[in-house]
Order: sequence, then C-alpha cells, then structure tokens
Amino acid sequence: MNDDVHLLKGIGLTMYEAQAYITLTSLISATAVEISEKSNIPRSKIYDVLKSLNEKNYLEIEDGRPLTYNVKSPIEVLSREKERLNRQIEDSITRLTNTYENGISQVQAPIWRIYGVEKIINKELEIIKRAKTSINMRIGFLFENEAEALIAAFKNNEKLRVNILASPVCYVNNGEINIIKMFKDEDINIQKADIPFVKVLISDSKEMMHTYTKFSEDKREVIPETAIGIWNKYEDIARNYDERFMNQLEKIKMKRRKKQKQ
Repeated sequence: MNDDVHLLKGIGLTMYEAQAYITLTSLISATAVEISEKSNIPRSKIYDVLKSLNEKNYLEIEDGRPLTYNVKSPIEVLSREKERLNRQIEDSITRLTNTYENGISQVQAPIWRIYGVEKIINKELEIIKRAKTSINMRIGFLFENEAEALIAAFKNNEKLRVNILASPVCYVNNGEINIIKMFKDEDINIQKADIPFVKVLISDSKEMMHTYTKFSEDKREVIPETAIGIWNKYEDIARNYDERFMNQLEKIKMKRRKKQKQ
C-alpha cells in the first residue's frame, strides 16, 4: 500500500486523498464514515477529502442519506493521469530542449569529450532525435548493440534523410558485425566505402560527433573501454564535413552507375 500511496502522491494527490482512494478500491462503494474507519482518516477531514477526490474525477457521489461514494476504476483513473503526465513531460522536453539548444549555441567553445560506450551511444541517439532534416554517417566500426539502437532511432524519426557510408564489417567481443547487411535489412540507405577506423555522425550540417577507439593488433577487434567521442556544434566545421560526405557519396553512386551500364 505504501508504494501506491507514494505513486498517487507523486501524481498530485494528498496523503489523505491517496489513502481514501486506495481504501475505496477495496470497498468499491461506501459511506464517508466507512471510508474514514477503514482508512484511519479523521472524520473531521474525510468529507473534504472525498469532495476533492470527486472534483479530481477519482470517484462518483451517489445521492442518499447518507451519501454513497463509488470508486472509479484504477485503469480508468491512472490511464488518464498517465496520459496527462506524458503530455506534460513532452511539453517540458520541448521547452527545455529549446532552452538547452539556445544556451549551448552560446557557449564560446562548444566542443565536448565523451568517455564510455554507453554515453557515446546515448549522445548519438540524442543528436538523431534532435535532428530536423538529415543525418549523414561514416561508420568504420560499431560497438556491440549500437546498430540496433541507431536503427530504432532512425525509425522513430522518419522525416530524416539518412545516408551512411560504411566498412563492410567490424569485430567486437570475438563476433563479427556485418554493418552493411544490418542497415540494408532495415531499408536504411547505406553504401560500402573505404572508411578508416573512425565513426562520424553529422546532423543537419550543424553539429557532429567523431568517435574513436583502439583495436586489437591481432584481429583488429574493437576495444570498447578505450572509446572516446568528440562532439561539437561548430556549424562551419559540420557544414564542411557534410559537403565532403555528400561529394564522396555522389562519387560512389556515379561509379556504381557506370558499372551497371557496362
């Protein structure tokens, strides 16, 4: 019961309101006196508590002497509250993201180093989610489970134009990752290219991230604990890299078209 009380308090009920509603879910229908006795809420408080719960649409009041209080289904009540909270959270994300992006653009030297595979992947996903028009990537390697995370992010932001130039495969934890196949199987535009052991993500020609890692000398396998990401929001740099990317992509496409004609 304590967990449920804390949850209900977290979504806006008082302690007494939470106790009254939880009590009424077991009684289904009861008088104020019955609810007071079962919930240990003082009789001097119970009527105001039940009136407030009615105003918040957690119960219905049935006329009579005495009044009868009928509980509303937790599925109905909590689903409604969940939708309300989700809307509020989405609104907050929009407002705070705008504030964050405006603030970060004012930083004198907007370059950050990011250490650790999980933080690097999370930053990539954040950049993709924030992107408005395009994501271009050079992929010389991937971390374990990174491809799946990137694919899901691309699918969730379907308005994006996504272009990827990638090495065919890389190796992590003694396993081969077929980079080209994983993205092609999800209908994401990817082209085979001669990419060095580096990863570059460019968003909207405005921000970008380089990711580097060391590799084992024997199998050229990714050593995840050495990974470092360099994220920057210098638009001139990002635009320059984007232009070079598109030039390389166009050359690869032209070369492929010539081969097809032969």
